[in-house]
Amino acid sequence: MLKRFYPNEYANSSYVINYEELYQKGFRGILFDVDNTLVSHGAKADDKAKELITKLKNIGFKVCLISNNKEERVRTFNDEVQVQYIFNARKPSRKGYQQAMNTIGTNKENTIFIGDQIFTDVFGANRAGLKTILVKPIHPKEEIQIVLKRYLEKIVLYFYKKSQNKKD
Repeated sequence: MLKRFYPNEYANSSYVINYEELYQKGFRGILFDVDNTLVSHGAKADDKAKELITKLKNIGFKVCLISNNKEERVRTFNDEVQVQYIFNARKPSRKGYQQAMNTIGTNKENTIFIGDQIFTDVFGANRAGLKTILVKPIHPKEEIQIVLKRYLEKIVLYFYKKSQNKKD
């Protein structure tokens, strides 16, 4: 039952993922959550985020931000990185992920999703048939509803890590 919440991979940060390897494996689209995945909650795009997005574009990736936030939040971040974006995506619904792939012209076979939350980001992307990478949240300061979900996420992560050890 918990497996539907498991990511395909777990990374310390969006900034340590080997994107060149993903491109070599045939991935062409990357969907990113914004808050606590690329920057701390509510922050504007910093130099690190701008450099990452530029690097991804130079590799050849099409990038789309997919967020449950309102348009103003996502647009303000996007003003600095200039990619496509979907706001009010209603994650974990499949529709936002599908809309993002349609927007950048990719499909579930060549698109990867990267986010920091299990019950919205990873679960929704798994439901949409995408490869998923869960990253550790950038900053511990979060909205109360997210803080509460983090306790449940710890349980899922415990069993996920245990299942990964069995594979080794």
